[in-house]
Amino acid sequence: MSSSSLQYHIRLREGDVGKYILLPGDPGRSKKIASYFDNPKLIAQNREYTSYTGTLLGEKVSVVSTGIGCPSTAIAVEELIKIGADTFIRIGTSGAIQENIQTGDIAIVSGAIRDEGTTKHYLPIEYPAVANHEIINAMIEGAESLNIPYHVGVSHSKDSFFGELEPERMPVNDQLIKRWKSWVDGGAICSEMEAAAIFIIASIHHKRAGGVMLMFGHNEPIPDPEQETQGSMFDVDRAIKVTIEGLKQLIIRDRNKLR
Repeated sequence: MSSSSLQYHIRLREGDVGKYILLPGDPGRSKKIASYFDNPKLIAQNREYTSYTGTLLGEKVSVVSTGIGCPSTAIAVEELIKIGADTFIRIGTSGAIQENIQTGDIAIVSGAIRDEGTTKHYLPIEYPAVANHEIINAMIEGAESLNIPYHVGVSHSKDSFFGELEPERMPVNDQLIKRWKSWVDGGAICSEMEAAAIFIIASIHHKRAGGVMLMFGHNEPIPDPEQETQGSMFDVDRAIKVTIEGLKQLIIRDRNKLR
């Protein structure tokens, strides 16, 4: 399928999006993220993929939701690359792994544990899923400019939400619990379901990828959706604001490289 063709799943074609793409999981968050753009416009809605395009600092930027998990995320990234996107930033929520992390802290992801099935169809498991250093540095600057606590480190990308949340009721509970201890002891900072696919696909296509996630505190229960309100530590706007400020810094740095 050529770049001028309408992409089958995301229903976008070349010219619909900028080269900078923000990737939430939840389609309902696309509009919220787009509200931080200048002149945002809804471009397409199909399946789990809801897309808006606007500008930041005069640069064309887009948000495209991916749905939950690596399989649907991989489809979105593959099709977005076909129509010209080259910088991908995962934005959303995650569970903290380390006990010192507080609810509302931000994860700036430097790499991902490939504890999922999708990326095994791309590269051998020994190949690391790593974020782009330019994105990491820009997101750090975004968090520091807003004085929002952040942690830089490795995320755990998984396929089973309840396998992590309630491992003791799974028939393979001994394996799940032992592996989780490895992630903790290794220093991973958070657990989510999409970063590994974004990083691996960006890597093989020679594109840039990163991730910014709001973290829920260690062993804290799933928050009530009504708690995800403005000003709450559960408010995903904390991650959105960091990402937007970081993306502005990235845009400025990219422009300076062209001078």
